[in-house]
Amino acid sequence: MHDMNNIQIAKKLSSQFTIKNGYLLKIYDIVNKIKKERKHKKMKCFSIDLDGTLLNSNHEISHENLEVLQTLHKKGHTIIFNTGRAFEDVIKYEEIQKFETPIICINGTILYSKTREVLYEASLPIDIYKELLPILKEIGVWIMVYTNQGGFPCRNPEIQDRSPEEIESIFSDYDYDQILEKDHLKIYKVMAVSRLDQIEKIEQVKQAIEGKFDLSMASSHPNNVEFTSIEADKGAALIRYQQMMNLQFDEIFAFGDGGNDLAQFKAATTSVAMGNAPHPVKQQADIITKTNDENGFAYAVQSLL
Repeated sequence: MHDMNNIQIAKKLSSQFTIKNGYLLKIYDIVNKIKKERKHKKMKCFSIDLDGTLLNSNHEISHENLEVLQTLHKKGHTIIFNTGRAFEDVIKYEEIQKFETPIICINGTILYSKTREVLYEASLPIDIYKELLPILKEIGVWIMVYTNQGGFPCRNPEIQDRSPEEIESIFSDYDYDQILEKDHLKIYKVMAVSRLDQIEKIEQVKQAIEGKFDLSMASSHPNNVEFTSIEADKGAALIRYQQMMNLQFDEIFAFGDGGNDLAQFKAATTSVAMGNAPHPVKQQADIITKTNDENGFAYAVQSLL
């Protein structure tokens, strides 16, 4: 309708003509009414986590979820993929490539525009990284370092669905000092991961780090904890995007399943936790939907709208 002229709009909505003093209201009166309604149309934003939320257990976007995304896009709502993943691990999905939407990566560390340009980035100070690393090594967790030059020794999606033995072979004896030798280095995130049968190590990490450094700490899964800049979290990134684009969303619907989604829950007008989310995350949500393997995202959107 945005491309129609006033006459076309009026004809299309001729059923809305009313009688006043025996005469039809003039076409331009109706057009002005339509314009006023458009002006006051609420701006809705859907901020969507990927792993455990939009993606099922096979790390796929289901047909049902894709259809709902397409519907939201056609209706003119803002879709933001808001994830702990690096950009390379987001854009590899053909379904996501088809949407011209902003992407928030690495828990709010890097903000990309609709056209995939970097709008904002934050990084961990090198000094904090140098102090953080020995603590994590001492506790004995697997450590992934996300940088502007890749993930070392790998990024989290690369170890998904692998056995502990396979994962151990990736991290054993890895030389983290070589990362600091790279030119123009920026460290976006340090991620500590434990074996599923050693989750208590994650609590040890949190206790060892809590309050000692100026950084953001959040878990996307019970067996991991992620460290990013104090300036970066999923909620702060949502607010920052509005400020940078001179927007004001009337409603923000945030969808997530992990501890790193709590920040975007706080920034949202309506927060939706997945059925597969741990209990502490569900407690912080306004709505609890079905699991990610039951198309919980699609189910929630259809219920909300």
